Amino acid sequence: MIRGIHHTAISTGDMERALRFYKDLLGFEEVFNFGWQAGNTVVDNITGLRDSAAQVVMLRAGNACVELFQYAAPSPKAGDPNRPVCDHGITHLCLEVSDIEDEYARLKAAGMRFHCPPQGAGNGLRATYGRDPDGNVVELLEVTDPDSRVSVVSG
Repeated sequence: MIRGIHHTAISTGDMERALRFYKDLLGFEEVFNFGWQAGNTVVDNITGLRDSAAQVVMLRAGNACVELFQYAAPSPKAGDPNRPVCDHGITHLCLEVSDIEDEYARLKAAGMRFHCPPQGAGNGLRATYGRDPDGNVVELLEVTDPDSRVSVVSG
């Protein structure tokens, strides 16, 4: 069962500029900030990239979250219907689900393309990326730890 939209992710070439806009101008609060270096197999499996490296900042305003990515690798390129999630602009829509395995199976059977099966992403999270019919990336996210600061959907 789909529980709701968890966050929207935006790739930027200038994290400080993006933070000035979303955090300072719009008033989003920083929830967490982290990064990864090339060679992180779990992140590469989920994103469908190879040897990715990025900085990530999750911001929240009320029950809405925006996740900012600044990729060091791979280098972004002009968009197309199958564009990588590291290109500038909105990178994916995240849907929080209550049973990621069931949703993955249901959507895959309906013809949705996925980068990989659901992966354990740490901190009580399981995730996978798939594509809508136009190539936009849709993440399925299951928050398995009810105390996780990442969950924004109640009930």
